[in-house]
Amino acid sequence: MKAFFQATGLAVAVSLSAMAMADTASGTGANPERVFAFNGAMPTGVTVTETGRIFINFPRWGDDVPYTVAEIRQGHLVPYPDLKTNVENAKDPAAGFISVQSVVADGQGRVWVLDTAAPAFSEPKAGGAKLIAIDLNTNKIVKTVVFPREVILPTTYVNDVRFDFRAGKEGTAYVTDSSVKGPGGIIVLDLASGTATRRLSGAKSTSVDPEFRPVIEGKPALITRDAQGKSGLLTVASDGIALSSDGKTLYFCPLSSRHLYAVPTALLRDPNVSEAELERAVVDLGEKGASDGLEADADGAVYAGDYEHNSIRKRLADGTWQTVVEDSRVLWPDTLSIGPDGYLYFTANQLHRSPGFNDGQDKRVKPYSLMRVKIDAKPAPTH
Repeated sequence: MKAFFQATGLAVAVSLSAMAMADTASGTGANPERVFAFNGAMPTGVTVTETGRIFINFPRWGDDVPYTVAEIRQGHLVPYPDLKTNVENAKDPAAGFISVQSVVADGQGRVWVLDTAAPAFSEPKAGGAKLIAIDLNTNKIVKTVVFPREVILPTTYVNDVRFDFRAGKEGTAYVTDSSVKGPGGIIVLDLASGTATRRLSGAKSTSVDPEFRPVIEGKPALITRDAQGKSGLLTVASDGIALSSDGKTLYFCPLSSRHLYAVPTALLRDPNVSEAELERAVVDLGEKGASDGLEADADGAVYAGDYEHNSIRKRLADGTWQTVVEDSRVLWPDTLSIGPDGYLYFTANQLHRSPGFNDGQDKRVKPYSLMRVKIDAKPAPTH
């Protein structure tokens, strides 16, 4: 899997202070602004805290990644919480960051780091897949929750997470397993006890759509070739995730699908609800486009990237869809995050242009972008 993302170059970033992107573009909807330009490693995740601080992560997929989590400060990337923490601790897999896929601010003064412990989509390192909470006032780690062995399969790739502090003594985390080789699923983690369960593991809603064939920039995409020259399609299970403003509904989608699914969170958390009952409770909300990231706002809307059409779409509370932005510069919209300023922030990282999908040619054109678009909405509350 490493070859999919192999590239060279030191991580260098340039802030454009939310100036509109100067390069020409075509599209419809709102005009996206580039907030930050990345000339080094390819970013995936972004989160904006309740005070406006911005954090980014860079998974270790093959690029030169000197730090896997950073904060944007005064036009520069700064390793977060420090450089030492961004180095794997071979003696204690729970200590250092191994390969971070997501960063998520919880609205309560912390940012959480989701460590896959699976560089280049390898088998997760034992005891390394974890959630780490960092206090934003002290910039110190205040909690580490290692996923129990029974929920981390050899094929597991923990991808994205949402929090609800209304459920459980210290809250509940919902995490997608976006495996490329095994079953997808939703991991439900109790933050107080550290206990976790796999739900909807291998269910239709968390699995690859067997009929899905992505087309990006006018041609078939995500096609790989093995050492013998045999071609295949990269398929990714449950990936995007969003929690409704009242905490009662979890939205999710496989990356290799165009459908959006929803399930009551009370059923996900209830151990007395069987997998068969849970699968019957899942609602297929229809096609939304092919998405990597999802997000929800305080007004009941859900936002979904559409990487086939360089766009982001919005599902209103009544179920109708609108196009928020469609722009030729929005090349693979990845993670979405709503800031306190009423903007939707998102990374555009050109993932489909990676060498593993282009017979070894790296067709990504730097810089990668952190963008934002005005939506006049607040993030969904977590408590």
